[in-house]
Amino acid sequence: MGQTMLSEMKNDTAVLEQIKETIKNKCVELIHLQFVDIEGILKNITVTVEQLDDVVEGKQMFDGSSIKGFSPINKSDLYLLPDLNTFAVLPWTVEEGYAEARFLCSVANPDGTLFEGDTRNVLKKTVDRAAEHGYTISVGPELEFFLFKADENGNPTMELGDNAGYFAPSPKDLGERVRLEIYRALKAMGFTIEASHHEVAEGQHELSFKYADALGAADKATTYKWVVKTIASQYGLHATFMPKPVFGINGSGMHVNMSFFKDGENAFFDPTDELQLSEAAYQFIGGLIENVKGFAAVTNPLVNSYKRLVPGYEAPCYIAWSASNRSALIRIPAKKGMATRVELRCPDPSSNPYLTFAVIASAGLEGIEKGLKAPASIDEDIFHMSEERRAELGIENLPGSLEAAVNELKDSELARNTLGDHVFGEYVDMKKAEWDSYRTAVHTWELVNYQNKF
Repeated sequence: MGQTMLSEMKNDTAVLEQIKETIKNKCVELIHLQFVDIEGILKNITVTVEQLDDVVEGKQMFDGSSIKGFSPINKSDLYLLPDLNTFAVLPWTVEEGYAEARFLCSVANPDGTLFEGDTRNVLKKTVDRAAEHGYTISVGPELEFFLFKADENGNPTMELGDNAGYFAPSPKDLGERVRLEIYRALKAMGFTIEASHHEVAEGQHELSFKYADALGAADKATTYKWVVKTIASQYGLHATFMPKPVFGINGSGMHVNMSFFKDGENAFFDPTDELQLSEAAYQFIGGLIENVKGFAAVTNPLVNSYKRLVPGYEAPCYIAWSASNRSALIRIPAKKGMATRVELRCPDPSSNPYLTFAVIASAGLEGIEKGLKAPASIDEDIFHMSEERRAELGIENLPGSLEAAVNELKDSELARNTLGDHVFGEYVDMKKAEWDSYRTAVHTWELVNYQNKF
């Protein structure tokens, strides 16, 4: 393997020795090597612990042509690079004398260079770009999910796990016990869980975990989704991160809190400013406002995503920012100082977190590079504004469908530069095909409304 691959491994001998000690003490027999495809769907290869040294040296090959959006069949050989920092024993596998563990991996070409189709590598490239300006990126995502009852075969039904509401306690909150087990599993895997609660909609839940660097936060978001689904299935439930699974109630978001740090200080904080925001923070906001239409197909990637982004259900659909207004697309949470951050509220948890964090950071960074100015903040309730008032204030809409979002994405220079030609081309083609499949399908709504009438 080439030097690029080996240097990317960041193979800290002390960390590896600690991992081997844990494997011995926990009686780990199997290790899952995990990575994601372009959509952020987790993939998995399982090896025995006897293969650990070869795995750490990047010798585990797989067929990239079988992964959506990866490699053509004539260039199919790819290699997995486990990130030692992501090692974790899986708490639900621990038995007397037996356990399983996992690594999250990046993907490399046979010559040792990083594979450009791996979305984890896309985020690394954005992190490196920020570092060239002296910035490190801090991200705190908030992922909501629904719990549905599963049938005897484990398939989801449309029956919600409970009919409780926001912050409801037991016994009305029937998901409390499941969230407790999710919390325990995540904590055992190294997460710091800050809160757990029932969300606004029936059957909707959230556990919030501590922010991390951009790559670490994307790894945690990916792990979180997997653990939530795994634990829910053990209770006869199906967890879904689909943004709008039920008509007439709130959908699930993935609000993304982001800040840039420089020399150990929060670069978004300025105590002398009225809102305690620095010039860089305002420029970051300007970059988001300027580019959000072009990256919406990444942060909101499904046909279903745009059924969440409608007025009346707390999800933002208008392009504006505010220091406190939750009807705005961009919000500045009240905590300041080292906790100063910009919250983008449109992303949903079906998105690939590696790509989502990359395009958000890249858009904000472009705002700083170009010295873009944030428009005036909007403190009125945008949801209840008239169309004329929104026009008067220059408030535009997010794309209203996946088709519109993909058309914006195709023309986004920022998205192409951030994702790279490989991911950009594959992603656009995949989403165009998804929209075409939806467009040409006959849906239940059409049958209900038209079959008998006409």
